[in-house]
Amino acid sequence: MIHITRTAIQFRANPGRVILRYLSLHGPHRVPHIAKRIDHMSEPEAEALLAQTRSLFADRHRRLDAVFRQHFAESTQRHPAPEHWPDNRRLLLGACMTMEYSTQAAALFNPSMVRHPDQSGLPEGAIRFIMSLRATGESHISSIEFRTGVLTADGAIQLDELTPYATRSAKNWQKTYTKDFVRERLRYFLHTSETILDELPDRFTATEAVQIMTTLPESGRHSRFHESQKALLEILDTNYDLVCEPDVPLTERVIFPNAKGESKGMEDVRFVQFTDEDGTTCYYSTYTAYDGETIKCQLMETTDFVEFRVRTMYGDGIQDKGMALFPEKIDGNYVMLSRQGGEFINIMFSEDLHVWDTWQTLAEPAFGWETVQLGNCGSPIKTEQGWLVLTHGVGPLRRYAIGVMLLDLQDPTRVIGRLAKPIIEPLESEREGYVPNVVYTCGWLRHQDQLIIPYAMSDSACGIITLSFQELLDELQKKNM
Repeated sequence: MIHITRTAIQFRANPGRVILRYLSLHGPHRVPHIAKRIDHMSEPEAEALLAQTRSLFADRHRRLDAVFRQHFAESTQRHPAPEHWPDNRRLLLGACMTMEYSTQAAALFNPSMVRHPDQSGLPEGAIRFIMSLRATGESHISSIEFRTGVLTADGAIQLDELTPYATRSAKNWQKTYTKDFVRERLRYFLHTSETILDELPDRFTATEAVQIMTTLPESGRHSRFHESQKALLEILDTNYDLVCEPDVPLTERVIFPNAKGESKGMEDVRFVQFTDEDGTTCYYSTYTAYDGETIKCQLMETTDFVEFRVRTMYGDGIQDKGMALFPEKIDGNYVMLSRQGGEFINIMFSEDLHVWDTWQTLAEPAFGWETVQLGNCGSPIKTEQGWLVLTHGVGPLRRYAIGVMLLDLQDPTRVIGRLAKPIIEPLESEREGYVPNVVYTCGWLRHQDQLIIPYAMSDSACGIITLSFQELLDELQKKNM
């Protein structure tokens, strides 16, 4: 029998978690009109309005003036401000082109958990962890947030305190690309030609490429130019580098959409600590990028949760959502769980981390509680007995529950154990929320004999469940299929 313990820990959406965003206004006349009004202010009026703005918002954000300067620069790219303007008017225009955004205004859910890269200074038997969360705000835009804490030797969970700030990550606009980088990805787009790369230098930034493409005369455009240009700009948009401010706590960092291809959300991030064949480790996470019409399967890589590389995955196998990478290679191949078609758990193998072309079905719905569909709940955990996989099943009235299966260690296409009943179902107190009747997770952690499962309750709050690894294993071996 498996004893499930729901801890008292809960994470609830906090509308007070706000970041600063650029205020995009429709129409080319808007910024010049605002600038004109600021220009007509007397010096005391401008100074007073800036001082009032600072007093209202300085205790809610770090480096307020730095953000105002950044947004001033962005707003005056096409419509330069008067050259005679003093610094306070530049800051004021930047403030007018800034808005607060509540990252958790709608929901906080779908957590994943991994070991922290820094395990120094801990008592014997304790580990430090990182939990990622999907935060959803206005217009249902999802971003990535973090919590940190310690699992003690005796199984207690200690959470680190949050700061009053939320600090947005930044896209590295100075990142340079090569023709080979783009060429490798162009082949996954139809009706394109590599000759578009003839217009670019050997190394270039995304900004430089956009400028070259948009100023190329019509006479220099070949028959496939428009489709090739569109593909080129899409590649540069969703393959980028990201940096967070290293001097702010991880719990304060927010990874907000940084590309047009993910402008409507970065959904269901699934972090895993990956160990390569040479023993080096890093962290990968898959997530779904959504632009309001189409989705992309993205892969994020980091070693320190300060700098991130974001890359799009390509190939015939990259369809639908719910990709979850295994924590190591098997027989020289990367391995990933997937859900092409939306109904079954599938499995894929590839020599290239960013290209996945084939898949095969691993498991289909077999029990009443998963009649509608079956999917994974994040990356497997490696044990001596096999790969432990959490599953999610959807039954009547879109009721979600969490189950478990065991895969063969050497051949993970073989299911060697599977429980007929879910191990986690929504309690009566967990049924109401943004999406009712759902329990869900994107990743779990093993600590000694404990399995730590952070989970979402109806997409409105998160809790943490613990259970015995040995009890779960005994049940799987006793009731395998």
